[in-house]
Amino acid sequence: MRAAGIALVIIIALALQTSLARFLTPGGGLVDLVFVAVVYIALSSGATAGMVAGAIAGLSQDALAASGTLSVVIGAGAVSTRSIIGIGSLAKTVVGFFSGIVGSQFIVARPLPRALVFFTATVAHAIIFVGLYRMLDQGNAEPSTSAIFGQAGANALVGVVLFQISEFLPGFVDRRRSMGGSMHINRRF
Repeated sequence: MRAAGIALVIIIALALQTSLARFLTPGGGLVDLVFVAVVYIALSSGATAGMVAGAIAGLSQDALAASGTLSVVIGAGAVSTRSIIGIGSLAKTVVGFFSGIVGSQFIVARPLPRALVFFTATVAHAIIFVGLYRMLDQGNAEPSTSAIFGQAGANALVGVVLFQISEFLPGFVDRRRSMGGSMHINRRF
């Protein structure tokens, strides 16, 4: 995937995340669509693309949250702290890189292994993200483990569905083209 394609996917995910977040959950943080896009790009395009996607997505989210006070939302647990640009980018870059390595070294073509990668990547992202904030700002509280696992499960579900849709659509379009663009019903009398 080229840089323009990566940027386009991240922009679409960021637009969906910011516009749909208030409708998804009361805290707006159950599913992180931008993070799902990063792991999707990493699994489908490799470690370098995952690293670039993580850097672009993280910096974009950090810049949007750079109002001075950041509300870190992981699942149902919300933590208010001072905004530090770069922490989200670092966490997404590291996880995007390692997700790309896992995708290139192991067979991650079925829904269950993909769900496992999305789940563990979300947990790793939360550990890195919250850990860095904890080191730099001692005054903030940590989100609960159930909130992190809830977000990991939701991200895994959305990621697997995204993969299934992206694999179904090209075959569907090809089948429609081979039928001449219209439905043919074979009738035998």
